[in-house]
Amino acid sequence: MATTAVHLEAGRLSKLLFPLFSDPLFTIAIVQTISYVFGSMSDSSNSVSFSNFLDSQSFIGVNYGNQASELPQPGDIVNLLKTTTIAKVRLLGSADQSMIKALANTDIELVIGLDNTEIQWVASGPDAASQWVNSKVMPYYPASKIIIITVGNEVLTSENQDVISSTLPAMQNIQNALNTASLGEKIKVTTVHSMAVLSQFSPPSSGAFNLSFVDTMKALLQFQSAHGSPFMINAFPFCAYKSDPKPETLAFCLFQPNSGQVDSRNNIEYMNMFDVQVDAVRSALNAMGYNDTEIVVAQTGWPNQNYRNEVGPSLDNAKAYVGNLINHLRSNVGTPLMPGKSLDTYIYELFDEDEKIGTVSSSEQSFGLYKSDTSPYYDSGLFKSSENPTTPSPTTPASPTPAPNPVGLWCVPKPDGISDAQLQENINFACSQGIDCSPIKQGGACFEPNTIASHAAYVMNLYYLFAGKNPWNCNFSQTATITTTNPSYDGCVYPSGST
Repeated sequence: MATTAVHLEAGRLSKLLFPLFSDPLFTIAIVQTISYVFGSMSDSSNSVSFSNFLDSQSFIGVNYGNQASELPQPGDIVNLLKTTTIAKVRLLGSADQSMIKALANTDIELVIGLDNTEIQWVASGPDAASQWVNSKVMPYYPASKIIIITVGNEVLTSENQDVISSTLPAMQNIQNALNTASLGEKIKVTTVHSMAVLSQFSPPSSGAFNLSFVDTMKALLQFQSAHGSPFMINAFPFCAYKSDPKPETLAFCLFQPNSGQVDSRNNIEYMNMFDVQVDAVRSALNAMGYNDTEIVVAQTGWPNQNYRNEVGPSLDNAKAYVGNLINHLRSNVGTPLMPGKSLDTYIYELFDEDEKIGTVSSSEQSFGLYKSDTSPYYDSGLFKSSENPTTPSPTTPASPTPAPNPVGLWCVPKPDGISDAQLQENINFACSQGIDCSPIKQGGACFEPNTIASHAAYVMNLYYLFAGKNPWNCNFSQTATITTTNPSYDGCVYPSGST
């Protein structure tokens, strides 16, 4: 995550994105701090653990940066990656050749790039670009599955006009060097943008690029469209929360139960900030005529430590954001403007980078998923498992059917003090996460009795199973509890979790 992202996004989000929160129509219900059902530790995550989902998912990637005082050896990093479902790695900064080599013959796809300081040199002529490709690509490809070369990171918002004006020529030179090596159709060339390239993203359907970048953006998009390369964006709901640090904003940013936000232009309801940010980019691209340009989320994550009393960074929040993001991607629900598809998303980042210089805040050094000894900071749901459940359908998600257990567990609303409004929020949240809510609709096996409490009980339990059957998956802002009493009735069967 670049300094530019924190500085510009935080400043602009407060002006551009949060009119939604000030309008009563878009007010999000305040979510109390969520604790484990067992009560032993605070966990604001409602985090979903899908570690059994598949051996790997092509849409889940991770960023790797080496600005750290202590990092594992490349071979140890590769061994760690092999224990996870991570299918892609993006190397930050100038391409780290030791990592490119280490990732050979692993089937892990690789994004490498030019550092911002290299752009003017590569833009200077074809010889420089050929030299870069010959040193960073040719010795390793195809054993190392390089799929994308990024020319700089957040260049347009860097305010360095010399580098900005050199970006497209550098991209063209790299593309020509790849063409000469017969790799022009196999490796895509692009650049990475901050969310600050947007002048408007509230509501998402009105997303538009900043007028000061329009001419440059048009030229970049013309190049990328001609070569089929993706539009890569750094999207950080964390920055949105820093701009409006309220409990309701946090719930929306962490994929926790909330009452949602409605886009007044198209009446689409949004249940999380990630979808808001990505769909704003989709709208901006569509407005410029690039409806078919693929979006890739180059960086997204949440800091795991708080050094200077900053708002938002914590281990619980990082676990909540990353875990729930992974579940959201794995559900194949997509976003409201791009339904039924999981975007390629690169989590920021594999390890902390404590040697970053000139960062706006110390939290930028603490986005790591793993410690330097390769142990996890928290269970993000990325580790592989011997189990291999069925992939949920993006259009008609299947209800989970756990194996029979001697003692079943079910997630149901607490018996007293829970309002219908809160239960309706639970229904809305659970049904937005890719589970099959058709049984509670008219004609469904669980439609009767036609009460909010009955419908909430069914879908809350289904979400509990779908999310991983962990105690924190049955929390719903402290409105749910786990029971061993089977709530099934007549033809309405509640699947059970295991003991």
